[in-house]
Amino acid sequence: MKHFDVAVIGSGPSGASTAFHLAQKGISTVIIEKETLPRYKTCGGGFVFRGRKDLPFSIDEVVEKEFHTVDIYLGNKLHFRTEREEPTISMIMRDSFDNLITQKAKEFGATLLENHKLTGLSFSDDVITLETSQGAYTANFVIAADGALSPTAKMAGWKEDTRKLIPALEYEVEVPQEDFERLSKEVRFDIDAIPYGYAWNFPKKNHLSIGVASARRTKINLKEYYQEYLKTIGVTNIINESQHGFQIPVSPRTDGFVKNNVFLIGDAAGFADPITAEGISNAIYSGKLAAEAIIESEQNSEIAKKIYEEKLSEKLLPEIETGLWLSKWFYEQKTVRNILLKKYGQRFSEAMADVFHGKRSYPTNVKQRIKEKIKELVF
Repeated sequence: MKHFDVAVIGSGPSGASTAFHLAQKGISTVIIEKETLPRYKTCGGGFVFRGRKDLPFSIDEVVEKEFHTVDIYLGNKLHFRTEREEPTISMIMRDSFDNLITQKAKEFGATLLENHKLTGLSFSDDVITLETSQGAYTANFVIAADGALSPTAKMAGWKEDTRKLIPALEYEVEVPQEDFERLSKEVRFDIDAIPYGYAWNFPKKNHLSIGVASARRTKINLKEYYQEYLKTIGVTNIINESQHGFQIPVSPRTDGFVKNNVFLIGDAAGFADPITAEGISNAIYSGKLAAEAIIESEQNSEIAKKIYEEKLSEKLLPEIETGLWLSKWFYEQKTVRNILLKKYGQRFSEAMADVFHGKRSYPTNVKQRIKEKIKELVF
C-alpha cells in the first residue's frame, strides 16, 4: 500500500496550491482527484488580486481578461466605480486554472491520482487509510479540499449543519457580437437584483459569466431573477447558455477545522467571503496556512493542529466574522444602507477594492463605525 506524508483530496485552487507548497519543501504529497483534469468546475471565475498575490507563480497563461475597473450598481439611482493600477479582478476558467496549479505542484514532485474517488477513511496510530475507487493509500495527514459539500469532512466526522450555505446560479452565456462588445468592457455587480443578494456579469474571453446569489438561505426562484437581470443588462438574444447551480459556504464551521490529522481548507471549512461570496482567494490562503502548519511543525500532528488554528485566528477568522455581521446588515437593512451609500458609497466601494487587493481587511469595529455614520446623517 503506497504511503504519502500528506494526501490532498481535491485539485481545486485550495488543494492544488497546498500540494504545491508541501511538495516544494520535499514533503511527499498526493492529490486525489475524482475526475480527469482538466475538468469543468462551476464558478463565476472572478479571481481577486489578493488571491493572485498569494500564488508564488504566474497565472498569466490562463487569465482570460483582466479588469482594473469595477462597477457597482444599486438599481438606476446609485453607481460607483473603482479603478486600480493592478487588476482588481482577473477572469479565469476553472478547468485551465486548476490544471495549471496542479501541474505546478507536480513539477515539485507531487503525485496526481485522477479518477480516484475517495470512498472511505479509517484511522489507526496516526496513520490514515484512504479507500478510493481504484485502491487504498495511507498518509500521515489529509487535507480536505473537496469543496462546499466535502465528502471528506463527512467521513472524518464533521457535522453538516455548522456552516451557512447560500444558493447561487451561474450561466455561461454566449451572446451576439454586438452585445458581447458592449458587455465585455466592464465587471459589474448589481446589488438587490435578487432579494438579499446581488447579480454579476463577468466577461470572459468569448462569452459572459452571468449569475445571481442570495445572501440568505431561503426558497427563492433564482432562475426568475436571472431572467430579470438579463433584461437589466439588455440581453434579449442568447446564442447558447449552460446553467450551473451551486452552494457557497459563507461562514466557518463551528466544530473546528482539524480532526484526527484531517485539515479542512477553503469551501470545505466555510471560508468564502460573506459579503461577496468570493471563495478562491481565501481557499488558496487557507491552504497555504495548512501547508505552513505541517511544514513548521516538522509533521508533528499536535503541533501542526495548534499552528494551523493559530494562523487562522490571526487574520482569516476575524475577517470572516466581521464580514458575516456586515453582510447581514448590508443585505437586510436596505433603507439605512442606501441612505449611507448615497453619501459614503464611493468610499465604501474604494474600501472593498482595497479588500480585493489585500491592502486592508474588514474593520473589526464596523458596528461602531456604522452607528457613527448614521448619527452624522441624522444629527
